[in-house]
Amino acid sequence: MRKLLILITCLLMVSIGFSQEIPTNLSLQEAIDYALENNRQSKNAALDIEAAKQQKWETTASGLPQISASVDYQNFLKQQVQVIPAEFFGGSPGEFQEVVFGTKQSVNAFATLNQKIFDGSYIVGLQSAKVFLEISKNAKTKTDLEVRKAVIDAYGNVLLTEESVFILERNIAVLEKNLFETTKIYENGLGEEESVEQLQITLSSVKSMLNNTERLKTLAYQMLNITLGLDVYNTLILTDNLETLAENNMSLSLLETEGNPQNTIDYQIAENDTEAKSLMVKLEKSKALPTLNAFVNGGYSSFSDKFNFTNSSQPWFGSSLVGVNLSIPIFSSGMRSAATQRAEINLEKSKIDLTETEQKIKLEIASAKSNYQFAIEDYENKKKNLELAERIENKNQTKFFEGIGSSFELRQAQTQLYTAQQELLQAMLDVINSKAALETALNSPINN
Repeated sequence: MRKLLILITCLLMVSIGFSQEIPTNLSLQEAIDYALENNRQSKNAALDIEAAKQQKWETTASGLPQISASVDYQNFLKQQVQVIPAEFFGGSPGEFQEVVFGTKQSVNAFATLNQKIFDGSYIVGLQSAKVFLEISKNAKTKTDLEVRKAVIDAYGNVLLTEESVFILERNIAVLEKNLFETTKIYENGLGEEESVEQLQITLSSVKSMLNNTERLKTLAYQMLNITLGLDVYNTLILTDNLETLAENNMSLSLLETEGNPQNTIDYQIAENDTEAKSLMVKLEKSKALPTLNAFVNGGYSSFSDKFNFTNSSQPWFGSSLVGVNLSIPIFSSGMRSAATQRAEINLEKSKIDLTETEQKIKLEIASAKSNYQFAIEDYENKKKNLELAERIENKNQTKFFEGIGSSFELRQAQTQLYTAQQELLQAMLDVINSKAALETALNSPINN
């Protein structure tokens, strides 16, 4: 009974542990942290680093002692016949005697130790493996920056649709109330049918917009799930709201940050490419150097006309040797020279690309700062516009129900209000996304 209780307790703990792995309530920062660990692209980038480490060791190990062994068994179905002068065996001159040399079966077992002593391409290979590992690490950093930006964008889109649904539902409730009151006024002969029809058109349009926004909300949640590395149909509850995030992401001090292109991951990746091209030049030049290898070989051989090799009485004959091999390239008809010049041309191109990358990064940072500053200014402007649109709509409602305003003017004011509402929501999202774009351009999430 006690063992059963222990087993049930363990199973419950395991199930709880697994259930805690999949989040249900997420703030934006929690979503970012989760995605950096579980986003599929981020996980692949981490695996690329591990693969690069193994490749580095693979390259290193190729210059360390290598031992190989072989066992060779031969069984002549028909042995080769040789002829020798018969007079060697007392025969007549001019005649030949057919003879068979060796035994019908043989076994040879050998082991060989090889060791590089000098190989220029091996030295370059070690340097290349180190650069490749650095490239993989930089690629992981680049991926994490893009994943962070994608999470912010996906999280913001979900909040945008949530807020839009809430506002549209509120607008529909107001419109339905207005339509009900206007219909009663018309039925009592105190209003025009056109006023009812104008409100019906507006209500129908807003309901259609709500249905579309509901569908977009579902898609936004699915996109966020994919970005986080979750199942597309996973259920999430977002704990942040759009307005608070927008307010928290307005940081004018970020606009004062001096962006050094050489600190950005794009510049470092371009530097990696230049370094790799430089190593290719070294590799081509190293092919003109001699290579020196040493080896030790030892083994045993046994011979018999029958398969007696497993018998303890079967004789085995040992042999061993040691040697070195020096290979000196002398003349390649200009092939090595052409390959070296081609590598030098590619190196020069990569240096030009590095300069181009630096200039593009400067422009990207300046553009991101400009977009972020505009987003902040636009957000403040859209807030004021919404306040004005609300006052205008309230005035037109009052005028309409007092009989001194037309239904057309009311509809215009309502349409203007709905547009201002959506523009403010979009301005909030733009503040969040433009800040994320600027931080990505500056690499501030990894440099801080």
